[in-house]
Amino acid sequence: MALGRGIAAGACASALALVGLSACGAEDHANDPRPAPPVRVSVAINDDSITVAPSRIAIGPERSKIIPQNKDQPQPDIGDDRPLDVVFVSANLTHENAKLQLTGPKSATSGPLVATGNNLFQVGLPTGVYRVSAKGIPGAEPARLTVGPFRASSQNDLLLP
Repeated sequence: MALGRGIAAGACASALALVGLSACGAEDHANDPRPAPPVRVSVAINDDSITVAPSRIAIGPERSKIIPQNKDQPQPDIGDDRPLDVVFVSANLTHENAKLQLTGPKSATSGPLVATGNNLFQVGLPTGVYRVSAKGIPGAEPARLTVGPFRASSQNDLLLP
């Protein structure tokens, strides 16, 4: 009988030790704001101009991003100054190959954008004003893109990874 009590006491001590260790966890909280989803910007490159739509992003809550059942709820702000992921959907409407070029607080250049073709280009942009130009098409008047400080959490968006 003494052997059985010793085993039971050892099992209880082990269980208590495991419970005590399980209380030590990470400082991450499940309810922290989710990161901002990427923002899409359309770019059309013509022989004489570049069009960027929208030309101002992350200025404040975007009404187009709010799904109907959440229209009366505020779009939560993450409250930090991380770069905003921007996906440029570019259409080259000219007969010359080009590259999309961003200059501003951060500079970046896309991959090749073939004549009469399209391309996706993703980059993280900090807050600031950017000049969007087409490298390879000197006659195209550059466009302006403003990235504001608002970073909306994606916690109200469904089916995001």
